[in-house]
Amino acid sequence: MHITHHSSNIYIAYLYFMYLIKSAFAYYTLRISRRTPYIMLYISFLLAACSPNPYAATNRVYKQQAKTLAQTLRSAPGFIDSVKQPPYWVGTTNFNLRKPNFVIIHHTAQNSCEQTLRTFTLARTQVSAHYVICKDGTVHHMLNDYLRAWQAGISKWGNDADINSASIGIELDNNGFEPFAEPQISSLLQLLKTLKGSYNIPAANFIGHGDIAPTRKNDPNYLFPWKQLADSGYGYWYSDTANVQVPENFNHLQALRIIGYDIKDTSAAIQAFKRHWMQDTTRQMYEADRKILFSLFTKYQ
Repeated sequence: MHITHHSSNIYIAYLYFMYLIKSAFAYYTLRISRRTPYIMLYISFLLAACSPNPYAATNRVYKQQAKTLAQTLRSAPGFIDSVKQPPYWVGTTNFNLRKPNFVIIHHTAQNSCEQTLRTFTLARTQVSAHYVICKDGTVHHMLNDYLRAWQAGISKWGNDADINSASIGIELDNNGFEPFAEPQISSLLQLLKTLKGSYNIPAANFIGHGDIAPTRKNDPNYLFPWKQLADSGYGYWYSDTANVQVPENFNHLQALRIIGYDIKDTSAAIQAFKRHWMQDTTRQMYEADRKILFSLFTKYQ
């Protein structure tokens, strides 16, 4: 095909234009590829920010209730009726918040983490916990540690009959009949480390729901790794009992009471003790059990 001088100039200009376009495309492709992690991170952030929170409505209820409680805290103490009144109120400058002194561990007895989150956000259920830990290790912090969760119910440990007011409740996603997942226990141990450090909770005060309510509850179930927790400083464990000599006058029921158990129902107290320290759900106290109890009893005295 014959190409004139004019046509040749146009063709050369066309090739140069295409070269510029390809060069620009290659340049920006390289820049985008280098910044892909940052771009993807930014996109993920935007998606998360735009994703609707299914608990937005109950979160608003939480904030409103917390605001109401904050107003109570800001109020000056009132005068006491039927006593001589001072001419003016004097408020101390030395105070802080009361802190939790126990950690109570539960299993949810439900079939999923989502089911438990739903349960704890329905007003009619009247139950809650400070933390819920899913099988995959995800930790939901549902309630400020300084606020009172409704998790212990009718319960008692030692002379304390209002456990809710002195404790943090942790629910583990578990139907009550299965082992506890490793990621879940790993997150639990990290959480306990934080709580113990933040509130100086004594090692003896990491206990189960079944310990404080032996006639009503059996959680966490007998497969829970209490020894693993005790080895990390969250709870007590017994020493080797091979050479333990139990005194003839040793009263196992009184020992259970000193540890903390409510012994009004002695069979229930024995079962709760054995579930915690022996992974056993029977209600009889044998000599091997007495040795373990005596070993623990000396730690609690």
